[in-house]
Amino acid sequence: ILHIKLRIYEGLTNCTYQVALRVDCFWPNQVVDRFFMQVHRVYFHDCALTGRLLHDPPIGILAPFIAVPVLITLLMTALVVWRSKRTEGVL
Repeated sequence: ILHIKLRIYEGLTNCTYQVALRVDCFWPNQVVDRFFMQVHRVYFHDCALTGRLLHDPPIGILAPFIAVPVLITLLMTALVVWRSKRTEGVL
């Protein structure tokens, strides 16, 4: 059913675009926006949001993206501290 509604919605979008071109009007405009909002309220109010919401990635993917920068930062900090202590005696 959703696929059919989306095809109808695409056809409606194309239709409003073609009408706007023929009457030499900007597209989209406020009238078209209000029209689409009304169409959406009437015909798409029952569409499920499942599958369209953003979710965090699984922990197996997310953990390396957090751990690697933290470890590199700690390593670089330790390296700078170690090098700075080592050169103090030379000067």
